Amino acid sequence: MTMSAPIPTDAATGRPLLVDAATPTAPYPVYARGNVETGFQRGSKQLGIPTANLPQAGADHIAASVGNHSGIYYGWASVGSSDTTYPMVMSVGWNPYFKNEKRTAEVHIIHEFESDFYGEDLRIVVCGYIRDEKNYTSLDDLILDIKTDIKVAETSLVRPAYAALRNDAFLKPSSVSA
Repeated sequence: MTMSAPIPTDAATGRPLLVDAATPTAPYPVYARGNVETGFQRGSKQLGIPTANLPQAGADHIAASVGNHSGIYYGWASVGSSDTTYPMVMSVGWNPYFKNEKRTAEVHIIHEFESDFYGEDLRIVVCGYIRDEKNYTSLDDLILDIKTDIKVAETSLVRPAYAALRNDAFLKPSSVSA
């Protein structure tokens, strides 16, 4: 009998910090790209967690690829002409706390950038699913869950099959024809 290591949990929330199987399973990975759009301006200002918003077509593509399931996802992202890839968490859905009237795909890249990158090409590889989207009774509860989602993404992405997707050719900048 093989003993597996216990799944680590977040001390503040009790949530598991590791999600999904050891390797991505269908429908993952999901690929999406689009120019970063100005969103509702809540990520940085209200939450202290900046997000890059994909265009509506990107949000709809991701939702359709995952069976129209709203929720929090994780994976890899790259921006603009850089071939540097970063871990990310992403909300795909209606953000019930804020009562959105349209589905959005809001990507939080787990890296501190010096400036905004509106209009830049954002490329993402969605590796898996963290949890359902839900409503919150307070902004503090929402922020705590997002911070836990970030820990879950970081922990889940270190597994070899997920880490390998960091080097997927899709994440590289497109060559521009002259």
